[in-house]
Amino acid sequence: MVTQQQPQQPHINETPALESGDRLSRYEFERRYQAMPEHKKAELIEGVVYLASPLRFERHAEPHGKIVIWLGTYQIATPGVKLGIDPTVRLDQDNEPQPDGVLLIDQSLGGQSRLTEDDYIEGAPELVVEIAASSAAYDLHDKKKAYRRNGIQEYIVWQILENKLDWFRLSESEYMSLEPNADGILQSQVMPGLWLAIPALLAGDMPQVMAVLQAGLSSPEHTEFVKTLSQGIRKK
Repeated sequence: MVTQQQPQQPHINETPALESGDRLSRYEFERRYQAMPEHKKAELIEGVVYLASPLRFERHAEPHGKIVIWLGTYQIATPGVKLGIDPTVRLDQDNEPQPDGVLLIDQSLGGQSRLTEDDYIEGAPELVVEIAASSAAYDLHDKKKAYRRNGIQEYIVWQILENKLDWFRLSESEYMSLEPNADGILQSQVMPGLWLAIPALLAGDMPQVMAVLQAGLSSPEHTEFVKTLSQGIRKK
């Protein structure tokens, strides 16, 4: 006699898959993310899940690489400042982004974020960089609001399709656009000496971008910043 197989019942404790558009708490977002068979970039922004699409080379990977070179050169020359690429940042209960790049000051030296025991960033890094396809991307809308509300001091968004870069500085709880000087150079207010030649970057002239950054690293304000950080490191 042939016995009829019963349909398999789903396991009661099976973790649901993480899907774009899910509305979750940060705890549930992390639980589902950890259960994914293959981890990939996923963010929780204002309680909504965003899963990254495959990344195009010229629209993301290449400009991302240029930003990493720029940030990394600054970090090497600035003790006490840490660089993170695609780190998970626990901002608040509804926001856990993975920015394309962050610069943060070590908490022991006065930085406003910290590294948790399980090695995540908690709180607001001093500076965040995102590579966006265009101004329609959520980087300039819900994510920007979350960054502002949580006190990220400076926020850079490079919009690739529009060949445009915005650098926002937090002032009295609002983001204001940093204005370039007569040479088209933007100068960070929270990371002294971090200078960016906007026309050169948008034209793909990385040697000029790096030359301007080196000028920033040689500036009196960067020298004083390094002196202050070094004094704090010696006291640790």
